[in-house]
Amino acid sequence: MFLSPPPPSVKTRLTKPIVASYGVVAAALVLLGWLHLATLLITGLFSFFALNKLCFGGRKGLALVLFLVLFAAVSVGSGWFASRAIKEFPAIASKVIPRVFDYADKHGIQFNYSDSQGIKLPISDLEDLREAAPNMMRQSAPFLGSFAKITLKELVMLVAGVVIALGIFLQREPKNGTGNDGETLYAHYYGLIQRRFVAFYQSFENVMGAQIVISSVNTVATAVYLLATSFPYATILIPLTFLCGLLPIIGNLISNILIVGIALGAVSPKMALWSLLFLVVIHKMEYLLNSKIIGSRIQHPMWMTLIGLILGEYLMGIPGVILAPALLHYIKVEGSRYAAPTPEPREEYLD
Repeated sequence: MFLSPPPPSVKTRLTKPIVASYGVVAAALVLLGWLHLATLLITGLFSFFALNKLCFGGRKGLALVLFLVLFAAVSVGSGWFASRAIKEFPAIASKVIPRVFDYADKHGIQFNYSDSQGIKLPISDLEDLREAAPNMMRQSAPFLGSFAKITLKELVMLVAGVVIALGIFLQREPKNGTGNDGETLYAHYYGLIQRRFVAFYQSFENVMGAQIVISSVNTVATAVYLLATSFPYATILIPLTFLCGLLPIIGNLISNILIVGIALGAVSPKMALWSLLFLVVIHKMEYLLNSKIIGSRIQHPMWMTLIGLILGEYLMGIPGVILAPALLHYIKVEGSRYAAPTPEPREEYLD
C-alpha cells in the first residue's frame, strides 16, 4: 500500500530532492501546530495504527468492521468516563482537600511561604479555600463559556482525523505517472515525500506501540492493587492510569500523585504510604520493561527526551507530548540512513 523506506543499514546519498522532501514534512508539522490542528494529526495516526493492527491477513473489509466496532466502544467508554469524572471529581475534591489541610495543620505543615522565597500560595487553610472558591469560579466563567465551542471544534477534528485515516487505509496504490522519457518530476517528488511520511508513521507505530504495552502492564498492576484494597474511586483511577501512561515520563507522575493524594485525603496516611510503596515497586519493575521495549527502540538520553516533551507541549499541547518521542525516533532513524559528508581535503602550505 505504501512505499517502504530503505533499511537504516543502507546508506544512501543525500540529494537536494531528498532534503526538499524532509522540508515538506517539517513544514507540515509546524503548520499543524501553528493552526492548532494537533488533534487532527494525533487522531489520524492512532486511527491508522488501529486499522493496521486489525488488518488480519490483509483483509481490509474485516479491519474496517472491527475498527468501527472498536471506535464505537471507545466512544461509549469515553462518554461514560467523562460523565463519571464530572460527578466524582467534585466529590473527590470535597473529601480530599479538607483532610489534606487537616493533616497539614496537625503536623505543623505551613502552606504559606515567606516573600523572601518568592512563592506565596493564595490559601493557607480550609477557610481560605472556601473564600477563594467563589472568586476562582467567577474568574473561570469566561473559560467555561467557551468550553462548548472548544469541545465542538475538537470533536470535528477527531471525526476528520478518523475519516482521513480511513481514506488513506482504503486507497489504492497510485500509479506512477511516466512519459516517454521515464518517471515524471511530479511522480519523483511524490514518491520521496510519501517515503518521508511513511517513515514518520513507522516511528510513531514503534514508539506508541511500545508505550501502549507499558501503559497496559502498569494499568493492570495498578488495577489489581486498587481493587484488592477496595480503593475509593477505582473506576475513575484505572482508566485514568492508562490514559496518563500514554504520556511519556510525566504521565506516571500525574497518576501517582492522584492515587497517593486520594489515599491520604479519602482513606488514611497509612494507606497513602502503602500506595506510595506499591507505586515505587511497580515503577522500578517498569524500568526493566522500559529498557527492553522502549529503550531498545529509542535509545535517547533522558535530557533529550525532556527537551522534546517541553517543545512538543509548547507547540501542540498534550498531542505534542505524545508525538515528541516518535519525532525524536524519526529524526534518529532518518539521520542514520545517510553517511556523513566527507570532509574536503585541506591544502597544506609549506613555508
